[in-house]
Amino acid sequence: MAATPSAALGNPNVDGGAPPAPQLPGTDMTGICFRDQLWLNTYPLDRNLVFDYFALSPFYDWTCNNEKLRLSSIHPLDTSQLSKMTGIEYALSEVLEPNLFVFRKQKRDGPEKVTPMLTYYVLDGSIYQAPQLCNVFAARLGRALFHISKAFNTAASKLEKIGYVDDEDEKGAPEVKTTSKENIDFKEIKRVDHILASLQRKLPAAPPPPPFPEGYTPPSAADGEKASENQQAEPPAVDPIIDQGPAKRRKL
Repeated sequence: MAATPSAALGNPNVDGGAPPAPQLPGTDMTGICFRDQLWLNTYPLDRNLVFDYFALSPFYDWTCNNEKLRLSSIHPLDTSQLSKMTGIEYALSEVLEPNLFVFRKQKRDGPEKVTPMLTYYVLDGSIYQAPQLCNVFAARLGRALFHISKAFNTAASKLEKIGYVDDEDEKGAPEVKTTSKENIDFKEIKRVDHILASLQRKLPAAPPPPPFPEGYTPPSAADGEKASENQQAEPPAVDPIIDQGPAKRRKL
């Protein structure tokens, strides 16, 4: 029968010689992951041995209450023993054997008073630190703002090509710029005409004109033609001073 991982590692108090002080884990270690393929090939990954596997990773805090229980030959995830202690501890919050195990690092101030700190998960044998919610929101907002800014820059560059021509480029190559501008404007005119035609087809027909008020008789077409002929037949009025000239004036 294979020995348990804790027995295979040995107890420093029995073997003699104090082990080197391990480095405490940092707050933000989301950029790294841990995997020990030799351990996974030797021991099964289940709820009874997953904590021993997690203790090998750099995410493990050796000053936690779980380590004190391990040194006392008590299962490190025994909640009845952990509730009697105060300080840093790890709790197994979710389990989907053998693929997913979620550990929550928390600070215990009493039997019922627990403050969550960080979350770690073991996914298919690899251990990761879960990012904090504020970091997730900041990353998503940064990505959204990047794509929005890129879209505005692309739209601005296309608008500049359509309606703006640099003066320096016009001086250097006026014929080429004029030709390209005319081609682009022609396409834009056709596109606008197509949009206006489609909108016109969607709009209803124009309403009829309102009726004339009572007592008003609209002039007929014949009366209008006669009035225009009379205006043409009548000679224009002659100014006796301007049109007659000095030679035609009456001498006194």
